Amino acid sequence: MRLAICDDRPEDSGIVVGLVEDWASARGISAQYEVFPSAEALLFRAEEVRFDMLLLDIEMGGMDGVTLAKRVRSGDRTVQIVFITGYTDYIAEGYDVAALHYLVKPVSREKFFTVLDRAAEKMRQSARVLDLEIGGEMVRVPLYELKYLEVIKNYVTLHASSDYTVKSALKDFEKRLDERFFRIGRGVIINLEQIRRVTKQEVTLISGEKIPLPRGMYEPLNRAIIAHD
Repeated sequence: MRLAICDDRPEDSGIVVGLVEDWASARGISAQYEVFPSAEALLFRAEEVRFDMLLLDIEMGGMDGVTLAKRVRSGDRTVQIVFITGYTDYIAEGYDVAALHYLVKPVSREKFFTVLDRAAEKMRQSARVLDLEIGGEMVRVPLYELKYLEVIKNYVTLHASSDYTVKSALKDFEKRLDERFFRIGRGVIINLEQIRRVTKQEVTLISGEKIPLPRGMYEPLNRAIIAHD
């Protein structure tokens, strides 16, 4: 599990770090975390790295935690968001970003563990994967990591956190994907949740990668994005 902890008070983020480490140790879970002193710093990093969970303070100098959550959520539907705050005035706004929970400072260890348990269980339930046989071994690729698939001759390359190439037809993968995937032309299937921008010439992904958009696909792709939202 990869977590981002964002609080402009080092003493408060230090407490959260300790709780995360204690929870991961108690549950036998491998947890990697990064600490950010501002919403802007986390937002910049989130363009490069996908986090499974955000532990966010709300009241911060500059961008607040709710605004940050909205920005991240617009490009990532599966990230778990938990607000850790000294205020309860923002609870209603949490619905806009499907926040998992609010924790009020000072954070209770018991409540913190319960919330992270819920997040881990939610991730397990929602995680769908593609099983690939490559080089005599089984590789499991989570669908949320899958950015796009492209076919070249008799091979399909799956672009995720790593690239995987298998001898197969694209239509065979199309049957195994869900509603977040959309086929653009003959050779590419794209994850709608990985799209940052669409022009009539190309699609820009959250990762920054650019994919040429076949002629006539601009309107159908935009309709698919709107329908999926």
